[in-house]
Amino acid sequence: MATISTRLDPAPVARKPAEQAPGSFSNGAPVQHAGFAKTLGIFWKMLFHKPRTTRPVGQIPVQPLTREQLSAAPDHSVFRLGHSTVLLKMRGKFWLTDPVFAERASPFSWAGPKRFHQPPITLEELPDLEAVILSHNHYDHLDRKAVIQLADKTAAFLAPLGVGDILVKWGVDARKVRQLDWWEGTEVGGIHLVATPAQHFSGRGLFDSNQTLWCSWVMIDGARRIFFSGDTGYFDGFKRIGEHYGPFDLTLMETGAYNVDWPHVHMQPEQTLQAHIDLKGRWLLPIHNGTFDLAFHAWHEPFDRIMALAWERNVSITTPPMGQAFSLSMPERGHAWWLDVETQAVEEHAVG
Repeated sequence: MATISTRLDPAPVARKPAEQAPGSFSNGAPVQHAGFAKTLGIFWKMLFHKPRTTRPVGQIPVQPLTREQLSAAPDHSVFRLGHSTVLLKMRGKFWLTDPVFAERASPFSWAGPKRFHQPPITLEELPDLEAVILSHNHYDHLDRKAVIQLADKTAAFLAPLGVGDILVKWGVDARKVRQLDWWEGTEVGGIHLVATPAQHFSGRGLFDSNQTLWCSWVMIDGARRIFFSGDTGYFDGFKRIGEHYGPFDLTLMETGAYNVDWPHVHMQPEQTLQAHIDLKGRWLLPIHNGTFDLAFHAWHEPFDRIMALAWERNVSITTPPMGQAFSLSMPERGHAWWLDVETQAVEEHAVG
């Protein structure tokens, strides 16, 4: 299908197209890839040797949401629904990033990483959406059943190159789909959105590696600016995005599923914080955590580390529980809710 986009701003730097060859995308700089043997070893460890601490022993707190509550929420309210799924309210309308409502982040209903908690609101209860904003096609970011259920209540689907074709194959009206290359922008409902670079990869099977693009997103609503990282390793692109589009009132930054075995495609918390600084961010909201076990670190470690680093560097950070509103007009730090999960589990075990 045709790409529907406009370059509303000139690219901040000259660069080669993201599509290096027909049907094959790559990062702006060379990225080290794990060999077959190492990749096989990682999968084996994931399947049979994942530490117990990767999943919470207590219950993740979730603040239920209703359509009425969302309707009454002021503009520039932000709600984490889980993992990298974030609902934003701008200009009286709703925008949803990387919608994943499935029980497992997997092509299978019987295997793969299972949710720690249910979403704060069901797909049926969600209000009409102005746009669904997609970063790439991995299963923990692109949920087929969710997309199909959202198709009729969503005005536009914004996706990096190639991902839109997947949506159309699933039955989304092609007229609703806009596919963008890095540094291309478009307007939806008065909001200016730009697909910006990320350092990652794509694929949903054994034979479609890097056949679709991956990206981060800039959202501009008048004087308000929000950055959504998608999935990414740390790279110099953050500085270029910050120089061209910053400062950002809020950065929604990947903080989780990291490991020394895949340093180029997911950030360590120290890198997440530096990326936020590179972007000239004011408030940092860590995402990509608290919902699925996609690495070997303890499930709460990303929160512990990014919170300590933010305090050390005097960075404003917010960690709202799933479903709790964060307001750009009246920002609050929130509390360390994940500590209560472990404490509650210990107390319950002692009583039992």
